[in-house]
Amino acid sequence: MGTDTIQMVGEYLLTASVVLVVISLGMYLVVISAARRVSTIQAKVPVLVGAEPTTEELLEASVSDDGDPKADPGVSYSSADIVDEVPEKKKPAPKVAPAAKKSTMDAAVFAHGFAAIAFILVSAYIVIRWILAGHGPFSNMHEFAISFVWGILLTFLVVMWRFKTRILAVLVLPVVAALLIFAIQVGTEITPLVPALQNSLMLTLHVGFAAISYGAACVSFGAAIVYLLYPRLRLKVPRDRFDEIGYKGAVVAFPLMTVMIILGAIWAKTAWGRYWGWDPKETAALVTWLVYAGFLHARIVAGWRGTRAAVMLILGFAAVMFAYFGNYFLGGLHAYTT
Repeated sequence: MGTDTIQMVGEYLLTASVVLVVISLGMYLVVISAARRVSTIQAKVPVLVGAEPTTEELLEASVSDDGDPKADPGVSYSSADIVDEVPEKKKPAPKVAPAAKKSTMDAAVFAHGFAAIAFILVSAYIVIRWILAGHGPFSNMHEFAISFVWGILLTFLVVMWRFKTRILAVLVLPVVAALLIFAIQVGTEITPLVPALQNSLMLTLHVGFAAISYGAACVSFGAAIVYLLYPRLRLKVPRDRFDEIGYKGAVVAFPLMTVMIILGAIWAKTAWGRYWGWDPKETAALVTWLVYAGFLHARIVAGWRGTRAAVMLILGFAAVMFAYFGNYFLGGLHAYTT
């Protein structure tokens, strides 16, 4: 199999990933919509319906308020004789049909499965491109976008497995789909590395830590949005769950972002002769790091939770996207990566 054929197979994998992510998003929407319909039906069905009384209740009903039998003295009554005098008892309404629940669960499994297969295909694409290029595929915006997608899907699948919060898919998967489409549009050709990038180990580590860090930041962003919209969403999951997911995402993103910046500084010393030069991309990464540092400080020291914490996480992800796309309008030494 020739190099062109292998590259074409890789591009098919990328296209299939886009399709699977869109299908997964659609199925998540179906599952969420079905769950809402079930909740609506349960709310409209009367909570209580008639039930047969017990023997003890029948006997209790045959006695008047002052303790005297309601019937004439000397006459014995069986429970069957006094059924009509007993007030109707209530019991819980029947549950939603098992078939409906099973159908919803099956759709959720398929939604998870399509997202997982998309992750596998993106991973396979990265491996194929790595083999063809002879180095980690992290040297231009196409490859950055693919690595970003890989980090988001990895974090998303872990969070879904751990917390089972389907609503996150509605906010996270559109970001994945948009990045995949962007990656295809900017071109998939493999080009030689510029001299500053010809350090395969540092290239892989620097961008690898960034990919997972930014992926965790994206999931935190999704959780923060859900937290703010919670009063309108009619969710059964407790609201604090999304506050917890946002916090844990930041706990993952911040140290990885720290390592990314340190590795970048070491690499800059090798490539450009200085550790830090206030290049626009470097400055944007530092601002992003400071936002997440501020969030964790406010959370741990000042006890920030809820709305204030969610707003900071949204600002943090906005800073991530600014740093990511900054190559297009900031210029500087990182401009070659466009």
